[in-house]
Amino acid sequence: MRPPVEVCVLILSLCAPGILYAMNNIPALQEPLPILGMEIVVLGLVLALLPFTVPDKMKVDPLFYVFAEFCFTCTVGLINALEHDGFISGFMGFYLKKGEPHLSTAYAVMMSYWEGIFHLALFFTIIHRMFKGKSYRSLGLLWAGSAIAHQIVHIPGVVIGKYGSNIQPAFWRNIPFFVLPFWAASVLFSRPREMPLVTADKISMEQKKSLLSRPVDLLLSLVLLGAMAFSVFRGFVVLDCPLDTCFTYIYQYEPYLKDPVGFPRVMMLVYLFYALPLLTVFIYGLKTPGCTWMLDWTIFFAGAMSQTQWCHIGASLHSRTPFTYRVPADKWWPVITLNVLLAAVPALLALRCRTTPAYFMKPIPKGQSNNEKKKN
Repeated sequence: MRPPVEVCVLILSLCAPGILYAMNNIPALQEPLPILGMEIVVLGLVLALLPFTVPDKMKVDPLFYVFAEFCFTCTVGLINALEHDGFISGFMGFYLKKGEPHLSTAYAVMMSYWEGIFHLALFFTIIHRMFKGKSYRSLGLLWAGSAIAHQIVHIPGVVIGKYGSNIQPAFWRNIPFFVLPFWAASVLFSRPREMPLVTADKISMEQKKSLLSRPVDLLLSLVLLGAMAFSVFRGFVVLDCPLDTCFTYIYQYEPYLKDPVGFPRVMMLVYLFYALPLLTVFIYGLKTPGCTWMLDWTIFFAGAMSQTQWCHIGASLHSRTPFTYRVPADKWWPVITLNVLLAAVPALLALRCRTTPAYFMKPIPKGQSNNEKKKN
């Protein structure tokens, strides 16, 4: 009897420790170009074996190959995190010297934990639902937001940070992993979403309410305005704004923002130029009925903010960050509270849109059956 597909993918992913251990003990494979060559061969071999994990003559969603391939790289990420925190040893030494030296930073360690725990669990859940014929579109969008946010901070952060002068050939294997989440997101966004059963009267009643008569949405709007202000402020801080407030904040509250690794600076600029416009349109969506795009984009954004804030908070406290760049002990509570709220608010917004979506659904034309399953 053939084991479930997710079990086969897990078995393939568990080959990663053995491959890393072998490379760490074979000197001929520890030079920059052989490392890149081995990455291409191993990832290609994993991709070639994936068709044998699925039932015969079964039509497979192309996204399966993306998710399954990422399972392997996420396992490598988890090994990297565990080795740097001293739980294991003997796997990543060669790769940090001649592959991707920046993976030893606190930000990369937290990023690796996120990949190896959250992303890996998400992939196995998606693959399980995929082959059970269940919907996985929302989970896919959650991952896509997280993965895209990861890459648009990770790659520029390496290039402009202190590791930019020591980029090895292995770094460029990140390019396809930068492109794939964008492609996957475009595929998922283009697919129809299944909506819960909501009567036309219920939709009409919800959409007649003003923002002031919807206290949860009003509170979310106010908190989103606060998140916008915080994003603008920290964007100015990393751009070396000469205001005394910015100077005080970066030296007395979040010195991690000036860590020369480059990741925190890039992240704050991503918030300023990408998160800020999205926060603005979300406030519009909470005020304007029938904005069905809120149901997808809030999930996508929640994934992105959760990933970036996990890495940012963790790195600003991690022992691998130099002491002078860590959050000062006497400022720990206000700084961490603000950063946790910045991660929690998009998640709460996505939860609100998903649990009570009537306000965001398109108005139902007269004569349509109230019991008909509606798709927007």
